[in-house]
Amino acid sequence: MKHTGRVTSTAPDGGSARQQELLEAAYAWVLEHGWAGMSLRPLAEAIGSSPRVLLFLFGSKDGLIRALLTRARSDELDLLRQIDSRYDEPPGLTVVARELWTWLAAPERRPLMAFWVEAYGRSLVVPDGPWADYGRSTVEDWLELLKASQPDPGSPEAEARRTGVLAMLRGALIDLLATGDLDRTTAAVEAYLRD
Repeated sequence: MKHTGRVTSTAPDGGSARQQELLEAAYAWVLEHGWAGMSLRPLAEAIGSSPRVLLFLFGSKDGLIRALLTRARSDELDLLRQIDSRYDEPPGLTVVARELWTWLAAPERRPLMAFWVEAYGRSLVVPDGPWADYGRSTVEDWLELLKASQPDPGSPEAEARRTGVLAMLRGALIDLLATGDLDRTTAAVEAYLRD
């Protein structure tokens, strides 16, 4: 059996340490440059690897994209857990929506939010392959968080309200990313939440 010289130590989630290292580097690169026109050669060069190594570790370009989407979703789920852990009782939809907006609108998160919007959009127009279900799963994650913030989440009115809040936050975020106008979009969020 031929020895490949590959490091076989594993990261906490089961992937090799090198795979995790390259995933984090690729994630940072995609946050800065976006998905558009992403090809393996420039990505590999930028993160100190080669296309062959990336294909070996992730199986294919689609496998790498799936890993990057999973990595982005873990950031999103971390946020949801942080907010959820702050309260012993449901804090109310308005409180959670304000916290979410503050987090989403922070300038240091613009690259992550642009990445999210791009991945969400691709999941709608390219529903097969690595993007499959990304949009749907993120909607479900956010709706679950909003549901947990409501004292009576089972009613049709509560479901409609959290759906409306999610749609408003998503729309305000896209507007903020497009224009950079934090004051106007925050005022719009506040006006909606007061109604």
